[in-house]
Amino acid sequence: MKIEIMDTTLRDGEQTSGVSFTEKEKFTIAKQLLTEINVDRIEIASARVSTGEFSSVKKIMTWALERCFIERIEVLGFVDEIQSVDWISQTGGRCMNLLTKGSLNHLTNQLKKTPEQHFNDIRRVIAYANSKGINVNVYLEDWSNGMKTSPEYIRQYLQTLQTENIRRFMLPDTLGILNPDEVTLFCGSLRREFPDLHFDFHGHNDYDMAVANALAAVKAGVNGIHTSINGLGERTGNTTLSSVVPALNDHVPGIEISVNEASLNKTSKMVEIISGLRIPENKPVIGENVFTQTAGVHADGDKKGNLYFNRLMPERFGRVRKYALGKTSGKANIEKNLEELGIELEPEIMQKVTQKVIELGDKKETITTEDLPYIIREVIGDKQTQEEIIITNYFLGKAKGLKPVATVKLHYKGVDYEETAKGDGQYDAYMNAIKKIYTNHIPRTLPILIDYLVTIPPGGKTDALVETSITWRLGEKDFKTRGLDSDQTTAAIIATTRMLNIIEEGFMNDK
Repeated sequence: MKIEIMDTTLRDGEQTSGVSFTEKEKFTIAKQLLTEINVDRIEIASARVSTGEFSSVKKIMTWALERCFIERIEVLGFVDEIQSVDWISQTGGRCMNLLTKGSLNHLTNQLKKTPEQHFNDIRRVIAYANSKGINVNVYLEDWSNGMKTSPEYIRQYLQTLQTENIRRFMLPDTLGILNPDEVTLFCGSLRREFPDLHFDFHGHNDYDMAVANALAAVKAGVNGIHTSINGLGERTGNTTLSSVVPALNDHVPGIEISVNEASLNKTSKMVEIISGLRIPENKPVIGENVFTQTAGVHADGDKKGNLYFNRLMPERFGRVRKYALGKTSGKANIEKNLEELGIELEPEIMQKVTQKVIELGDKKETITTEDLPYIIREVIGDKQTQEEIIITNYFLGKAKGLKPVATVKLHYKGVDYEETAKGDGQYDAYMNAIKKIYTNHIPRTLPILIDYLVTIPPGGKTDALVETSITWRLGEKDFKTRGLDSDQTTAAIIATTRMLNIIEEGFMNDK
């Protein structure tokens, strides 16, 4: 059984608070939906909204006609005699989704008409649309409430209009009030009573059941499902395209869907950028972290026969599995990431790297694969210099209009020394406090800083690990120390502490 997917991102999805697509953006999304994702139909606008909307629709229709996609593009119209039909006709449209009343409550209180009057109005619009070469589908607005409070009206509607030239009867859960049991009951009863009609189900996600309701509708015999990219839509949104397609493919046997799953993630990311609404990191299929294993035991299980895999393999959606690094990581997580980089470590180094990852994970939520070379270099380059100089505490402060200030407490040979100094920056203030301690208490010559380099991994975010590499000159000799942390200044302080211990070690060796 073929299940049609009609996406309404460009019409119902644009009712999301704060979302308004430009002409170019609408055109781009429409092309992506039809050519990359390959949904069966798209609903791109409401008739008579604005001059800009008219221009957007006309541009899409012109392109679609050239590509033979024109029959797959739909526009919402209203029971307004000839106005919506003329608007759609002037854009080059060939299909109107006519918004009609699907509950007696809406009909009597909003339109203040009888069923017979409404049905006659619908007939006239359909006849006029057909005379203009426009096909008609009908929305039964507030259908879910209609089935709860006035089911006799729904049946009267369908019995009266089933002989009209209507391609699809579209059943919206307008206020998102249904649960899967109710969807099964309502859609199943209509399917049995009207076996020859084409029914679409249009869900809303107010109870977070839109995907479950869509599955129930298909199992009950509907012919099509309405979706939107990233679940865009009024209030809590519509049925999410990227969630419902794999759910239908994996949980409803015997159906056929045309959608290309491999393009879902790419299109979702594009719409995320255009709409300005971020995709939650744990959003199924398209969230940033949904194919990332964090616990070390999971990585170990994957290594030993894919024990933690399910049917939602990332490759289905053009993605790859990742193994997060942090305080819950184990050796297996690190090995998976090293494999990706083509790096193999000796057991002793691996143990040190693992410990360093756990240590850094206490400060930073996630460490990336790109962070690993920095950590490895940190571990391999650490000569385990005995720490004679220990920075036991420090405070860095900066206020508008005032020079940064630093207070440093340094432990040396059983004694704590503390000094405060100002500087041109926080690190400069820190170094000035160190210099005061050495001038007043420790007879050592400090080296001159000749280069200060800060790097983060490629693609690093604001919470990426930072490597600060400082080159020092003492007499005629240059040497370099590095520090690694999620905070740039802390990384510089680590590198500086290493410098202090190196010159202390050199002083002791000279003796």
